[in-house]
Amino acid sequence: MERMYSSLIFLLFCLCDISVIEGFGFSVDLIHRDSPKSPFYIPSETHYERVAKTISRSINYANRFDKHSFSTKNVESNVLPNEGDYLMSYSIGTPPVKILGIADTGSDILWLQCEPCNPCSPQTTPIFDPSNSTTYEKIPCTSNACQSVSGTSCSSRGSQQSCQYSIGYGDGSQSQGDLSMDTITLSSTKGSTVSFPKTVIGCGTRNTLGNQGAGSGIVGLGNGPVSLITQLGSSIQGKFAYCLGPTLSRTKFPSKLTFGEDAVVSGVGTVSTPLFLDKVFYFLNLEAFSVGNKRVEFGRSSSSPGGSSNIIIDSGTTLTFLPKTVYSELESTVAALIKLERVKSPLPPLNLCYKAPSGDNLEVPVITAHFSGADIKLNALNTFTQVIEDTICFSFVPTNQLVSIFGNLAHQNFLVGYDIQKKTLSFKPTDCTK
Repeated sequence: MERMYSSLIFLLFCLCDISVIEGFGFSVDLIHRDSPKSPFYIPSETHYERVAKTISRSINYANRFDKHSFSTKNVESNVLPNEGDYLMSYSIGTPPVKILGIADTGSDILWLQCEPCNPCSPQTTPIFDPSNSTTYEKIPCTSNACQSVSGTSCSSRGSQQSCQYSIGYGDGSQSQGDLSMDTITLSSTKGSTVSFPKTVIGCGTRNTLGNQGAGSGIVGLGNGPVSLITQLGSSIQGKFAYCLGPTLSRTKFPSKLTFGEDAVVSGVGTVSTPLFLDKVFYFLNLEAFSVGNKRVEFGRSSSSPGGSSNIIIDSGTTLTFLPKTVYSELESTVAALIKLERVKSPLPPLNLCYKAPSGDNLEVPVITAHFSGADIKLNALNTFTQVIEDTICFSFVPTNQLVSIFGNLAHQNFLVGYDIQKKTLSFKPTDCTK
């Protein structure tokens, strides 16, 4: 996930607190990990080696949901694809230091690796040293920010008790450190920048994650009290949107992440569905899938907010994870309409695989996802991926987890708009490479 935030407003706003910057928008690029524009890109890897790593990463990344307790005017950023993750670029501190983090709607905190760290996760770019920033400050235990974040504790260092955060993931990795504040600067695709003072961040000093490459941590776009979206607050009117281009193809185009006024999704083809806000996650209500004239009912979930929704929409997870009973019926329905030669899966847990046809003519049925008030037509790009030279596989998988996940392959070539104030999510089919 790479994101760079920048403003189209006057430079004067860069000196203001974000609470007074109202009614503007900006966009940044999102960069996929496997894009040639990504610092994680390994030229010696084949395309299909990258696809295999993406699938594996998606499985591990989705496991993090088992670690959570599920409770009942124009600025633009570029997002590039990162083994199923999208990278976002931002700068932190004074003077500003450029950081790459994974942009993730399933996380509720912006955290990065900081010096001095022990242990440190491998990182090819310099690790942020907060002692060099004149605007960095640790958050005391008595602050509202500390008390509002789950998993925090107090640490006595000298005469001050500082707030400590701890994040654990399903694969056993974790990040721990100081809950702090510093200035975040975002550079937009329009070329200007905007700064947000006193942004709450996690400064990770004990990190046991895998190789970070040139990246560092996560940019949380979820619904938590210290997520980037929550902290930007009224300045973006509770609105953000993204348009994800093909991630597992050989695309070189960045995707877009947009905030504020430019994040309104409207026009021909736009449909909207209620957005249910959990402590961290964004839930939707998926009523059913339909394939041809067959309808596959979805059912309810005991882990959703108030039981009124049943699936998380998550930009940080590549695959779509469904309850086993729903997946089994959907798979058999899809398989009955495909005339290709079925083959053994080279990448479990992908199960429904076929010999890839020659050329680009992949004939698979359209799957319609029936969300409350919104029917989303998923084409081959959203539902199948070529995993090796001669094999394509269904990109939906069964899960035993508490929640289902509508992963980012299903979002491709849709403009997806979140309106936190109105509690709606909108989809508009489009070509995200343009």
